[in-house]
Amino acid sequence: MGPIDYLIVEFPGSRMTGEGLPILVDLVDRGIIRILDLAFVRKESDGTLTGLQIADFDSDGTLDLAVFEGVSSGLLGADDLEEATSILSPGDSAGILVYENLWAAPFAAALRRGGAHLVAGGRIPVQEILATLDELDAATA
Repeated sequence: MGPIDYLIVEFPGSRMTGEGLPILVDLVDRGIIRILDLAFVRKESDGTLTGLQIADFDSDGTLDLAVFEGVSSGLLGADDLEEATSILSPGDSAGILVYENLWAAPFAAALRRGGAHLVAGGRIPVQEILATLDELDAATA
């Protein structure tokens, strides 16, 4: 198996356009990732969490996520949904995606066969990278 990651994407005011969905489908089709769990939730005005059904986000008459309908590995439980969406404001929605990085599976397997052990990992937030690049640009200008 490749490394497993998750993303939580907030949709303020529950405005979902579906613009990123074709890119997600493309990543799966090209074998770069495998979707393990995909859930959409909404935080109601009273703070309760409501699951959202797969929908036609771009209003073209077709279900945008029909290819992922029913995708559930069991890794993402109700308590995970509650925790993941605790930072949402009432009226906002979120998409929670758990995925395997298939591109990394052969690399990880080769490292394990060679006796290597992963000792650290992480992700640099995009906002930090952009801020650093802006600082570098300003320093060289």
